[in-house]
Amino acid sequence: MTGHIFRDVILVQHARLFRGVMGAELLFIDDNTHPHRANIVDECLQSEDITRMDWPAYSLDLNPIEHLWVMLGRRIAARQPPPTCLPGHQSALLDEWCNIPQDQIDNLIRN
Repeated sequence: MTGHIFRDVILVQHARLFRGVMGAELLFIDDNTHPHRANIVDECLQSEDITRMDWPAYSLDLNPIEHLWVMLGRRIAARQPPPTCLPGHQSALLDEWCNIPQDQIDNLIRN
């Protein structure tokens, strides 16, 4: 992912909508990766009047979705046979996403 893609897909298409609904209470959180910290991303956040939460470098990842992505990746990697084409990957992702037990998701959120 590049800063341009992050800006165009995430910020423009999604964060802007949340900003419209939540107003000044919206607090944007990212994980300090290079695309998230690109100058064009900073400029977009400023132009949309979106506040970014400070996130110390090398801090623990407290966002439950990151742990859920890891869980999903492991489930895909364990598939036999593994998906070998884009439609196969898309189907496997949807299947595995739907099959993650809700109690595991709840546990990630609680912890």
